[in-house]
Amino acid sequence: MTDLIGELDEAESAEVLRKMNKEDQENVRRLMEYDPETAAGIMSTEFIAIHSHNTVMDTLKFLQSHTDDDTDYYLYVTDPQGYLKGVISLRHIVSSTFDTPIMDIINPDVITVHQDDDQEAVAHQFEKYGFIMMPVVDDENRMIGVISFDDIMEIIQEENTEDIHHLGGLNKEERVDSTFKESVNSRLPWLIVNLGTAILAAFVVSQFESTISKVVTLAAIMPIITGMGGNAGTQSMTLIVRGISLEELTGENAWSVFRKEVSVGMVDGIVVGMIMGLLAFVFEGNVVFAAIAGIAMFLNMLMANTAGFVIPVILKKLHIDPALASTVFVTTVTDVLGFFFFLGLATVVLPYIA
Repeated sequence: MTDLIGELDEAESAEVLRKMNKEDQENVRRLMEYDPETAAGIMSTEFIAIHSHNTVMDTLKFLQSHTDDDTDYYLYVTDPQGYLKGVISLRHIVSSTFDTPIMDIINPDVITVHQDDDQEAVAHQFEKYGFIMMPVVDDENRMIGVISFDDIMEIIQEENTEDIHHLGGLNKEERVDSTFKESVNSRLPWLIVNLGTAILAAFVVSQFESTISKVVTLAAIMPIITGMGGNAGTQSMTLIVRGISLEELTGENAWSVFRKEVSVGMVDGIVVGMIMGLLAFVFEGNVVFAAIAGIAMFLNMLMANTAGFVIPVILKKLHIDPALASTVFVTTVTDVLGFFFFLGLATVVLPYIA
């Protein structure tokens, strides 16, 4: 309801609020004060809180009088001021004696989300712990609401869609039914950026015009080297961007992940480089030509995997969305270095292949 009212203009939202009862009006107005993309913006303020001074008997009587509420398997315990003290399951309540104080059977170690946490971070918490509900607390650890898994499912879908759009160079708002103008505005800026990177790659090629004019076969082979480097870089980049998004890549495991990506790039580069060298020999019948094709392929795939790790990490450090900008930079690295390695090596050994 809050999201719907937020989409209306001032007059329409006032009319909808006027038709609500006083309690609902207060809840909606309070929720509208929060950023809609934070934990507080997506939480529900309707939840059952068990008072910390209650016994099991008091709690059962309380629950019986609140059968209209959506009672969950886990209940949160607060003191009279609303400070969160712990969580307790219905199983523990019904299996304890009536005179047992609630504070004796609660779990005080409650996983919470802060009211200002970004909704994507909240989604990661749900994915990490597998909870069906999490409490939302303010700066003083007072419980102000709850977020259920049903609430977060739509957020997870939105964030995944946003990442997919960013990887494709699209605005996160674009949909299949977007208008012509919206689609153009979404796609054109990144196409212009891609044009700039393509010009940079073309500039590198232009520096080796004399080499290409003497060995025309180079022009047929070099797109294969840059294309394979781009594929390898995209594989590594996709994995790292996902790892950053899901918080699987941390400061503790970053170095080991980097070494793994470099090692994978070396092995892939050796295997694909040998195949490329064999095909180049069949194509040109020159051992030196085959060697530079294989070496260039190896070097470019090694650098592609390195860039696929380093670029998203650097962008994250610069507070730039890695999913949005990584593709352009990784492709630029593989294109520019692929041309440079292959044509540069060819220039060095030109007397043996011309």
